[in-house]
Amino acid sequence: MIRNVIFDWSGTLVDDLPAVLAASNAVFRQAGVPEMSLDQFRAQFCLPFQKFYERYVGHVPIAQLEEWFHAAFEEVQSLVIELPHAREFLLFCREKGLRTFLLSSVHRKHFGRQAANTNFGAFLEQAYVEVWDKRVKIRELLREHALQPEETLFVGDMQHDIETAHHGGVFACAVLTGYNSLDQLRTSKPDLIVEHLGELRTILEASGFQIASDPTGHSGRAGAPGVAQLPVPTVGALVYDQNNQVLMIRTQKWSGLWGIPGGKIKYGESSEEALRREILEETGLQIAEIEFVLVQDCIRSPEFYREAHFILLNYTCTSTTDTPVQLNSEAQEFQWLSPEAARNLPLNAPTRRLLEAVQNKAK
Repeated sequence: MIRNVIFDWSGTLVDDLPAVLAASNAVFRQAGVPEMSLDQFRAQFCLPFQKFYERYVGHVPIAQLEEWFHAAFEEVQSLVIELPHAREFLLFCREKGLRTFLLSSVHRKHFGRQAANTNFGAFLEQAYVEVWDKRVKIRELLREHALQPEETLFVGDMQHDIETAHHGGVFACAVLTGYNSLDQLRTSKPDLIVEHLGELRTILEASGFQIASDPTGHSGRAGAPGVAQLPVPTVGALVYDQNNQVLMIRTQKWSGLWGIPGGKIKYGESSEEALRREILEETGLQIAEIEFVLVQDCIRSPEFYREAHFILLNYTCTSTTDTPVQLNSEAQEFQWLSPEAARNLPLNAPTRRLLEAVQNKAK
C-alpha cells in the first residue's frame, strides 16, 4: 500500500516549461548557438542538466551558463503557474495521511518564490532542492525518513525521475504534464503513466492505494481488483469554422499527435449533448450543424498513453463562436487548417480515418 509520495517539482506540481525555455534560449543567444523551439527543447532537454549543457554549449563554462540562466529566469518567473489538479492532489494526500516530500533540481531561490506563490511548500514534509542527480539522493531521503520502498511512490515528468525511482527501489509514476513525451517516458518503464495528478488520485482510490506494476510502462493504469474493464463510449468532431477550415489539436496523451476535440459520454447524456459539452470544455467553442460520420473501434492503441478500449462516435460540426479557441489543460496546441493541410499533419490514426471518411463522403 502506498503511504509516501515523493514529488518532482517542475512539470509535476508547477508548469515552468515556458519560463525555462525562454531562459534557456537567452543562454543560447549569449553563447552564440541557435535557439530551440518548444518541441526541440522537450525532445533534447535531459537531467542531469549538465549533460544537456555539454551537448549544446560545452564551450562555455557551466558557472557562466548558470549565471546567464538564472538572471534570465528571474525576468520570466511570473510565467510559472501551478498545474491543474496539483493542489487538489496535495490536499488529497493530506486528507489521506500520506507523507509527502520533494526531490527536485529546481534552484533554491526559484523554489522559494514559487512555493510561496502557490503555498505548495506547506504540503511537503521536507523539500530536497538543487539536486543535480536525483538518483544519488533518493536512497538518502528514504533512509533519513525511514520510508519503506514498497510503500513509496515517486511522481515525475522526466525519464530521470523514473530512473531515480528505479534506483531507489520505489514505485514510479510518470505524468504527461511536463518536459518529456509519452514515448520518452515509456522507454524508462514506469509502473504507471497518468495524464495528470487528478487521474493518479482516481487510480489510487479505486485500487485501495495499491500499484499494479506494469513493466512495459504501457497500460498506465493500476487496476482495481475484481472490477471488469468495459469499452468506453466517446464522442469527437471535426469542427469547421466559417472559412471551411478544420480545428486540429495536439495532446501529449496521444503521443503528441494531432487530433480532434472530444471525450467521454456521461451517464444520462445523449451523444450530441456530450459532444457539445466536451467541445465547449476543451476549446470554448459553441457548435451547430452536427452530422454523424462514422463509428470507430479503438482498442489498445499504442498511440494512446494507456491501454484502453474506446468506441469512437465521430461527427462533423460548425463553430458558431466568434471568440478565439481557449484550450483547457488537456491539449497543448491548436491550428485551424484546410482539410487538405490537416491531412499532412502527424495525425493519430482515428483522426486520419475520420478525415478520409469525410473526404470520401463529399465525393
